[in-house]
Amino acid sequence: MDVISLAEGIRRKFKCLLPSMNERVRRHWAAAEAMALARGGISVVAAATGMSRNTIRVGIGELKERRDSDGGLPLGRIRRPGGGGKPLRETDPALLPALEELVAPETRGDPMSPLQWTLKSTSRLAAELTQRGHPVSARAVAGLLKASDYSLQGNRKTREGSKHEDRDAQFRHINQRVMAMQSRGQPVVSVDAKKKELVGDFKNSGKEWQRKGRPEEVQVYDFIDKAPGKGRVTPYGVYDLTANEGWVSVGTDHDTARFAAQTIKKWWQEMGRMRYPNAKELLITADGGGSNSSRCRLWKIALQELSDTTGLVLHVCHFPPGTSKWNKIEHRLFCHVTQNWRGRPLISHDLIVKLIGSTTTKTGLKVKAALDTARYESGIKVSDRELGAVRIKREDFHGEWNYSILPNERIE
Repeated sequence: MDVISLAEGIRRKFKCLLPSMNERVRRHWAAAEAMALARGGISVVAAATGMSRNTIRVGIGELKERRDSDGGLPLGRIRRPGGGGKPLRETDPALLPALEELVAPETRGDPMSPLQWTLKSTSRLAAELTQRGHPVSARAVAGLLKASDYSLQGNRKTREGSKHEDRDAQFRHINQRVMAMQSRGQPVVSVDAKKKELVGDFKNSGKEWQRKGRPEEVQVYDFIDKAPGKGRVTPYGVYDLTANEGWVSVGTDHDTARFAAQTIKKWWQEMGRMRYPNAKELLITADGGGSNSSRCRLWKIALQELSDTTGLVLHVCHFPPGTSKWNKIEHRLFCHVTQNWRGRPLISHDLIVKLIGSTTTKTGLKVKAALDTARYESGIKVSDRELGAVRIKREDFHGEWNYSILPNERIE
């Protein structure tokens, strides 16, 4: 057999075995083939496999040494200690600082980095580093980032605003007010608006059981103009902390302070007054923003109207800025509503109301819901005179967060 035929046979075997061989096995296999060919074997194997002659010679030396039962190297090792290329950190000490400057320029004092406004993929980082005189591959960049405690991460919703110095004190104040009201048998509710939802055959997050290969088909794009005549709805909820019950009004118009107050009124008419027939007061815990904002003048006007209608003294405690997730309604009502309709396209108002009203939990949560098609004007300006007519009594501790609205017919 001539040399060309030998080389072709070795090349074919090498191509078949290559995917299952690591560096050490590859070296020893090439060495064994070269030794089997005797004279000129190293040159033939090197030409057939593309491996260097020195690598094959090292393999032959390791096979001949037989220092242990595993081919001359300690068990589990591919190279001798110290073998192989040096780490990039050693061969190019300036590489890692240059990489960190590109990944996090604000920490390196370079806010105008060329990659500040682009996608920082490993290939783009490698290209930029190479251009700066640090030739490196995308895979090597990924390894350097992992070794430097970087990882691929998405955004996390944690920041709602600056932390107020009286944040914890307000929490304690709310807790004390809630316990005091409950001890007197007076109702305490948590209120808030859930995020707006598109009505129609649109994708809804989550999964539910379906016949295999028969998923619910929905619109590709979630555009409001794809839902003619349906639009969006705003579920506004009232959660009774004592009774573990909730009321949700599904509004089809603007989320305003009057819509919020009307929802509280509906809860009182449909659920509250039956459960608390002797109630004289109502404590409302709410976020500091949105339609029930502590700074919203119309919220105060709407509460005065509610107080006059029900005859209740309305006590209000707002959560401090950046703490809306601690509002009880978020994790005792709304999260269960979202879980209940997961994976279900909200194709109609009737379906939304039924899904909310059928929400239950193992702890006995009961929810009622109704559609509110009333119109609520947005952008209403409240004058100082109108605000001055509100019978508001502010507490000494953060009166902008803690106050009471007294009914006009009440005589103190």
